[in-house]
Amino acid sequence: MGYRIFLAGASGAIGRRLVPQLVAAGHQVTATTRQAARAEDLRALGADPVVVDVFDANALRAAVVAAKPEIVIHQLTDLPAGLDPSKMAEATTRNARIRDEGTRNLVEAAKAAGAKRLIAQSIAWVYAPGAEPHAETDPLDSGAEGGRAVSVGGVIALEKHVLGASPITGIVLRYGHLYGPGTGTETAAEPAVHVDAAAYAALLAVERGTQGAFNVAEPNGRITTDKAVTELGWHAGFRLAE
Repeated sequence: MGYRIFLAGASGAIGRRLVPQLVAAGHQVTATTRQAARAEDLRALGADPVVVDVFDANALRAAVVAAKPEIVIHQLTDLPAGLDPSKMAEATTRNARIRDEGTRNLVEAAKAAGAKRLIAQSIAWVYAPGAEPHAETDPLDSGAEGGRAVSVGGVIALEKHVLGASPITGIVLRYGHLYGPGTGTETAAEPAVHVDAAAYAALLAVERGTQGAFNVAEPNGRITTDKAVTELGWHAGFRLAE
């Protein structure tokens, strides 16, 4: 059965790999980008593109309500190409704003549209120091300092907005470090996850998984991934056919 899906952040690294998977599964996808130049690329992948800024709450609400989605997927980020180290300090602040203010706007728009499920991108390397591997029930690093505090604060805000979006079922995918097409790297430090497998977890979460967080990464010593494997049916070896 296909669903009406609103995918925010469709032109990002994960979004570009997720749209083809959603379309192939029979879903009707409304896909957002902030750049009009990328709209036709999304249309070519089989989505209905919408140009909208997540910080324009009224425009975002109108776009989501018009799409009438049953499911909203949040893959919004604001990071430089290839995670350019010279630009990461400024990008960290922008990205934290998207995770907080942007997520809040998207949650409110999803509620207004009557969506039933919200799936959101988070990260898996913000757990508080402690015994490893970390499970999803372990606390996040709320005591972090410096630039890490900015990142962790954004993640905590995002997860609070998503998991507190009742009556919507909120699912948070805590991704490992991405590698593969569109990420600027073909390797990544642990915990790592290929961008195609990361997108695959979002596809599976459309129909599977109870409310809560899921670690999504290749087998490693930093975090456990049993929950995603068991509840979502996810496997780290998934790749899109080129």
